[in-house]
Amino acid sequence: MIKTDLIIIGAGPVGLFTVFEAGLLKLRCHLIDILPKPGGQCSELYPKKPIYDIPGYPEILAGDLVDNLLKQCSQFQPGFTLGERADKINKDSDGLFTVITDKGTKHQAPVVVIAGGLGGFQPRKPSIENIELYEEKGVSYFIKDPSIYKNKNVLIAGGGDSALDWTIELANIASNLTLIHRRNEFRGTLGSVEKVQKLKNKNKIRLITPAEVVSLFGDKKLEGVEIKINNLENIKLDIDWFIPLFGLTPKLGSINDWGLEIEKNSIKVNNSLDYQTNIPGIFAIGDINTYPGKLKLILCGFHEAAMMCQSAYKIINPDKKFVLKYTTVSGVSGFDGSVKKTEPPVRKSID
Repeated sequence: MIKTDLIIIGAGPVGLFTVFEAGLLKLRCHLIDILPKPGGQCSELYPKKPIYDIPGYPEILAGDLVDNLLKQCSQFQPGFTLGERADKINKDSDGLFTVITDKGTKHQAPVVVIAGGLGGFQPRKPSIENIELYEEKGVSYFIKDPSIYKNKNVLIAGGGDSALDWTIELANIASNLTLIHRRNEFRGTLGSVEKVQKLKNKNKIRLITPAEVVSLFGDKKLEGVEIKINNLENIKLDIDWFIPLFGLTPKLGSINDWGLEIEKNSIKVNNSLDYQTNIPGIFAIGDINTYPGKLKLILCGFHEAAMMCQSAYKIINPDKKFVLKYTTVSGVSGFDGSVKKTEPPVRKSID
C-alpha cells in the first residue's frame, strides 16, 4: 500500500505543478499515470510543439516545459506509478481514499486530485478506406518529432489550432507542404490564420479549401492521396506523409463510475472556492474539469492547482493554521539562490 497526502491522477503539466504547490505546504504527493513517463500529452503527443502562453516564456517547447516542471517539483520527491490506469476508488470510515490501478497497485491518501487532462484520448480519424494500412507508414495523427518531415512532401488536413500551428512549424522543414480543410473558414486563433495566409501568399505552402482526402494509395507505404475539391474534379498528389489533425476524442474511462458529477465528458467542480467535486476530498483541476467560464489552458490549470492545495492542506491538517509565505522568503530550495540537483524518483512506495 502506497500512503501519501495527495494522490494525483495524471502526471501532465498541471499534475506536476500540483506537486510543487503541495510541497510548499509540506504535503507529500504520489502521481498515477497510464503513460510510461511523466508529461501527459506534452510528452506523448507533441514534445516539439512550441507553446506561447506560459508566463515568462515567450516560446517554449512542450517537452522543455515538462522538463522544467520535473526539475521544479523534484525537490519535494514525489512518487510515481507509471504505465498504470487509476481504476477504482474507495473511501473508508476514517475518510481515507484508496485508489487501485488496473494492475492492482493500491494508493491511500486523505485527498485525491484528478488532473487527467482530457482523460484517455484517441485521435479523430477520417473515414477513409484502408487508412489503417498506412498508419506510421505515411499516415500519422500526431507530430512528435518534426525532423521526420524534413525535405518530405507533407499534407496536413484540419482547421483547428493544431493543424494551423503545425503548418506554420513545418513550413520551413518540409520540402513541400499542403494544408487542406473541409471549409473555407478555420476554427483556430486569428493570429495563426493570418500567419498561414502569409505563408500561402509567399508560396511557402499550398492551401486548398474546401477540400478533403477521399483515398490513399501506395504499395508498402503511402505514396499519394486523392483529394476532392468543391465543385472541381478530384486531383491526386504525390506525398510522403498525410497528417490528419482533427483533434482528440476524450474518454474519462473508469472515472465515470466513481460517482462524480459529469457534464459533457468533464468533471463538474465548485470554482467559487477550491475546484472540489461533489465528493468531499476529491478535486479536479486542469482540462478535465468544467465550471462556468472555464478556459482549457495550462496556465489556468496552474492557478487551479494553487487554489486547490490550500483546501487540501486544511483537510489534511484540520487543527493547524496555515500562514501564506511567499517563495522569496520561505527558504524553499531552488528559490533562495541554492541549486538542488535531484531527479524525481519512480517508485512504488513513499512510506
